[in-house]
Amino acid sequence: MQHFGEIAALGTAICWAFTSLFFAEAGKQIGSFKVNKIRLVFAVLIYCFLLLVTTGRLFPQDLNMNQAGWLIVSGIVGLVLGDGCGFKALVMIGPRRTTVLYSAAPIMATIMAWIFLGEALSLLSIVGIVVTIAGITWVVTERQLPANAKQDVNSDHPDSGSLFKGILLGLGAALGQAAGLVMAKQGMLYAGGTVAPMEASFIRMLASLVVIWVISATRGQLVETVKVMTNRGVMLATFSGAFCGPFLGVWLSLIAVTLIAAGVAATLNAMTPVMILPLVIFYYREKVTVRGFLGALVAIVGVALLFLA
Repeated sequence: MQHFGEIAALGTAICWAFTSLFFAEAGKQIGSFKVNKIRLVFAVLIYCFLLLVTTGRLFPQDLNMNQAGWLIVSGIVGLVLGDGCGFKALVMIGPRRTTVLYSAAPIMATIMAWIFLGEALSLLSIVGIVVTIAGITWVVTERQLPANAKQDVNSDHPDSGSLFKGILLGLGAALGQAAGLVMAKQGMLYAGGTVAPMEASFIRMLASLVVIWVISATRGQLVETVKVMTNRGVMLATFSGAFCGPFLGVWLSLIAVTLIAAGVAATLNAMTPVMILPLVIFYYREKVTVRGFLGALVAIVGVALLFLA
């Protein structure tokens, strides 16, 4: 199917738009770090069920240590370190600034894929990436908090910190996302064989699950996390978010990166702020400004250029 890679990457952005709503609702009640841990549990269980039903096994029969190593590291870098920095930055400097910093991920992915995978983009692809990122940035920077709104957390909060530290964390999140995507492509295609996207996603997710729960255990947070899992409303929201994001979204992102350049895939994945506009209009009844719509149109033009390239 023509342009299936681009379609999969845009599907990733749509999935993460829904995921952000579900995780936001759950995070308001139990906190983002607990949601992060529980979402990985749900995602791994979903992958286990589907892989056993469709293939009868959890891991590829010809998986070698080189492939497994790249996929495990990519999961830890992208889903543990990258997402960990991102969640902390969201609390420290707010979603608007953090989302702008996330826009650096496609640029980072393009550079890393060029250096390590030898992926050279055409001029039209580069223009498309620049235009898309410009549109996304325009959308996410148009919202300003009211003058009397309090954005910073208290000084005794575990996620408190300076603006500079928050910016570094946001850039770290973007770097983790980009590096994880490029490493995943290396493991799936260039490590002595090929690994299907769903099986690769499962390996990345399982490695992330083990690491993040070990970290939680060393901090003495296991009992506290298990207790909140009795809240049905939170679990429903977290499961829905896990299905849309860590399962379906991550799977589609790996399908995309196997078919198209990593920089292009990362750019289309970053369309979430644009994709979420219809959701906030209908779900939260928010009013989107003319600037928001124009930014979305600019991003769509950039996407069109990527399809043409």
